[in-house]
Parts: sequence; structure tokens; C-alpha cells
Amino acid sequence: MNEKNSSNLSKTDWDRLARMTDEEIDTGDIPELTEAFFENAELRMPKGKLSVVLSVDSDVLEWFQEHGRDFSRLVNRALPDYAESHR
Repeated sequence: MNEKNSSNLSKTDWDRLARMTDEEIDTGDIPELTEAFFENAELRMPKGKLSVVLSVDSDVLEWFQEHGRDFSRLVNRALPDYAESHR
């Protein structure tokens, strides 16, 4: 999320939502999960993250930093794409 998006105030009534029971939540637009869904479902567990020290060219680091304070998330998203395209 960039700074522009994070400055918008939420119009959601969080207190009202916290008081709602499960029965009061409208789930009518959610499709039923069929046996076929579960037959084809795969359990995918997230892989853990490791903290590493990595040397990068200063211009590369600056490019990522220009795209937000959470630039390490962007680096982490770019690396799997690069790795996959070179397998």
C-alpha cells in the first residue's frame, strides 16, 4: 500500500461488524464448496522467510527504495519471478 492509499479514512463501521454473529453475515454470494473442489484441492503451506545479508548495486537498491518504504517486500516479489524465468 502506498502513502496515497493509506491516507484514505475507512468508512467501515468496525464496531458494528465486531458485534455481528455468524448468522447475521450474508454469505449468499459465496458459491458452495462441492466434493469436486475438495478432490482437486491442494494444501500449500507458506515457506518461511530467512534473513540474509545481500550486496546489491547502489542503483538497484535506490530503484527499489524509490517505490516505497517497504522496498524489501518488492525485492522479495521480484526474485521468485526472476528465478522462475531462469529455470
